[in-house]
Amino acid sequence: MMRASPQHAAVLAALHASSFPAPWSPTEFDVLLRQPGVGAWIVSEGAEPAGFILVRVVADEAEILTLAVAPNYRRKGLGARLIGEAGATLTAGNTAQFFLEVAADNAGALALYARAGFAVCGRRAGYYKNRTVDAVLMRRSLSGGE
Repeated sequence: MMRASPQHAAVLAALHASSFPAPWSPTEFDVLLRQPGVGAWIVSEGAEPAGFILVRVVADEAEILTLAVAPNYRRKGLGARLIGEAGATLTAGNTAQFFLEVAADNAGALALYARAGFAVCGRRAGYYKNRTVDAVLMRRSLSGGE
C-alpha cells in the first residue's frame, strides 16, 4: 500500500477506467490530488497497481470520492484493505465520520461497504445522470460513537 501523489494521476485514471463507464481523466485526478484535504492510496499485487481509494476530508468528515479495483483483482480483499487504510489514517487524524455515495445497482460495492461498517443513511434519486440510477448514501462513524 502506498500513498498516491499527483504523479500517480495516470495510474489512477487507468484503474478508474477499468471500473467505471464514465472514467475520470489523468488531469482530473491531478487536480484533485493537489487540493487540500484530498488523499489517495494505491494497492498493488506484485509490481502492478491493482486498485486505489480517493478520499476528501473537510473538518471532521471524510468522503470516499471514488474507489476502484481492476477487474482481475476483485474479490481478493483489496477494496477492504483500501477502506481499512484510509479509515485508520482518518481516525488517527481525528476524523469522526466517513461518507460515500454508491450506485444503487452496484451490489458488489454495496456489500463491500456494508462489510466495512457503513450503513445506509439516505438516497439521491437519479443521481448518476449517465445511467439514471439512484445513489445510495452511506455513513460510518470513525469516532466509536454514533
